Parts: sequence; C-alpha cells; structure tokens
Amino acid sequence: MKRLSTTRVIASIALALTAALPARAVEISFYYPVAVSGPLTKIIDGLAADFEKANPDIKVKAIYSGNYGETLAKALTANKSGQPPQVAVLVASDALTLVDEDAVVPMEGFVKTPSDKAWLEGFFPAFMMNGRYEGKTYGIPFQRSTQVLYWNKAAFREAGLDPNKPPANWDETVEMGKKLTIKDGTGKVSRWGLIVPSGVTSHWFLQGFTTQNRAKLTNEAGTETYLATPEAIESLQYWVDLSRKHRIMQEGIIDTGTAPKEFIEGRAAMMFHSTGNLTNVKNNAKFEFGVAMLPARKQRGSATGGGSIYIFKKSTPEQLDASYKFVKWMTSADQAARWSIETGYVAPRQDAWDLPVMKKYAQEFPAAAVALEQLPFCAPEFSTHDGPRTTKALEDAIDASITGTKPPAKALADAQAEATRILRSFKN
Repeated sequence: MKRLSTTRVIASIALALTAALPARAVEISFYYPVAVSGPLTKIIDGLAADFEKANPDIKVKAIYSGNYGETLAKALTANKSGQPPQVAVLVASDALTLVDEDAVVPMEGFVKTPSDKAWLEGFFPAFMMNGRYEGKTYGIPFQRSTQVLYWNKAAFREAGLDPNKPPANWDETVEMGKKLTIKDGTGKVSRWGLIVPSGVTSHWFLQGFTTQNRAKLTNEAGTETYLATPEAIESLQYWVDLSRKHRIMQEGIIDTGTAPKEFIEGRAAMMFHSTGNLTNVKNNAKFEFGVAMLPARKQRGSATGGGSIYIFKKSTPEQLDASYKFVKWMTSADQAARWSIETGYVAPRQDAWDLPVMKKYAQEFPAAAVALEQLPFCAPEFSTHDGPRTTKALEDAIDASITGTKPPAKALADAQAEATRILRSFKN
C-alpha cells in the first residue's frame, strides 16, 4: 500500500476541517435614528438578536446615529466615502434625496417569489406615498406615524368640559384651549391649553394644519412647491395665532422631543404629536387621556410621517441579499405588530392588524387604532428633490413666523422663492 506524503495528509486534514466549519456570517450595518421618542434602542437590539437567531448566517450591527437629520447626513457621507450602511431607517420623505444621490436600490429587484410579492403589496397605500419614485419602491414603511390629538381628560373635567369630547375643528380648539389654560393673578401660566411642537420636523407639524385646509405643498414629482398659497398661509397664520393671538399656547419655538413631557406632566392639556408617542404617554401619564384625529378645518387629516427602511447600493451581493432578508423580516406582520405594541408607531400593513395579538391590543387600547381611521385623509409628507435644502427653507419660514420675525405671508413667499431656485435644475 502506497503511503501518503506528509504534505498531502496535512492538506487533507485542513480541507476536512474547513468543510466542517460553518460559513462565515454576512455582516450588515444598520443605521437607526436613536433620537425618536421613547427608549427604542433596547427594542431594536432585541429585534436584531431575534433575527440573528432565525438567520444564523447573518450578523446585524446596529449603529445608533442621532436624530433623523443626523442619520441622513451620516449615511450620505458614508455613501460618498464608499462605506455606507447596508440598511438604514430614515425619514420616509428622504426617498427622493437618496435616489438623487444614487445611494439606494429599489425593492422590486429582490422580489422573486409569490411571498415576496405579497409582502411588498401588503402595506397601506397611504404609507407608500413617499417611498415610491417612477414606479419603483425605495422606502419600506417601518416606524410610520400620523399626528394625532392627545387630551387630558382630568383637565377637561376640571375646566367644565366633556372629557369624552375633544375639539372637532379649529374654532373649538381655540374655545376649549382658552378654558383649559390656567393663569394666576400675575398672568403666569401653570397649564397651557395646547402644545404643538415647532422645533425639529416643524414642516411636518405645519402639515397637520395644511392637510386639514386642503393645502397641497408639492407636486408628486417633487419638482415644484406651493408654499405661498392662500390655504398654506392661512394654516401657518392659525398656528401662529394659537400663541400670539389666542394665548392658549406658549410663544416661541417648542422643542419636539420635550413636548410629550410637558403633556405628561400636566403643563399642557392638549397636544398635537406623533402616534410614535402613544406608548410613552400610556406608560407615563398619571391621568386618563384620550386620543383622536386632529381637529378639522375643511377636512380631517395629517401628513403621514415617521421612518422607512432603505437598502444601500454600495454593498456586496451577499450583503444585499442579507439586507433584503432583514428588511422583509423587520416589516413582516409579526414584527410590525410587535413594534407597534412596544412603541406606539402604526403597524403599516393590514395583516399585522389581523393578528390576534394586535386585535387584542386595539381592543384594550382603542387609541392605537385612531391613526388607521385617519389614514384615508392623510397626505404624503413634504418631499422634493434636494429635500434637505427645500425643507430647511420651509422650516426657516415657520421659525420666522413662530418667533414673530416675519408674518406668515412674507415668510412663506420667501420660502417659495428659495425652493423654486433650488428645484430649477430638476425641472424638465
């Protein structure tokens, strides 16, 4: 019998050992904007860990990257350097900006099976408005929201108001707000009637008024804005008047992140804010509260808001496939229901609401279903090409109006002129 050489024996052993080792896991980085309401990092860590258990060949590296604006800036900077995240949660209305940068891939390229198709077609149409461009889907709804009205039922009783009847329209908001505002003999306010944030994402809170006034702010292509229409001006003027004329809300810029605390601690009797604060308010308010659609002007309504998940283009084929598995899993019915219950964000697909756990949640906590009632009246969030710049122009106008630097008509006219200049190169 011919003896094998030492070299061949070693090679054979090495080959056998290599074959026995598990394949190295594909690692994907996941940018998540930590500066949204509530302690969400633990929930995200839990979801990532559960995904890895179900997919041991994929490793998810969660990177908590600041607020939405900071996360977008970091993702685009990393993309230009050639090292972007594989997946990121960014504002749903960032889709056009990401397409302009050629940073993300459409989901249709991954859809191969009936299961894939059913998943992609299963999202509420209202939550898909900002994510599609030229017939392709770039943003998948994840932590989506609308604005809703929160009200303190104890404060309503104290003011002699029916605790089960929040304001139904703009006029009632002012009337009730005056009764709910508490001042002492010196004029010092211990409780405001209403709080509406005007800090980060103020353009979105403006849309809580413009949608109700049927003011359309952009065209579908994202190449035109309509910021200085009579309806838009009236909407911003009403917002300003809530504090400067009607005195039911504090003057000046109101921080978006701390507004819920003001409501929870009883320093405001009503609040317009994201459904993303439902769980936060539910867990921390020491009083009975209600949730309703925003008060109407010409109609009810809000802009949709919140974040979508995007897959970045500059990844290996293995990372792209792993990213799609992760996105599909994170936005499946089971995980959408879990995320909604644990955070208050709206589960963005009907099959999530059809699950027994979600039906039980909605039955025990009816406030969770208010956003669904409002969806038919919702508009897409303000979105254009070169979005950060046009959004800044609009938010500068809101800031100037809220602080009294410019009247709303002048502020919005200036914003419209700036947006027109920015978008000139995107017009055919």
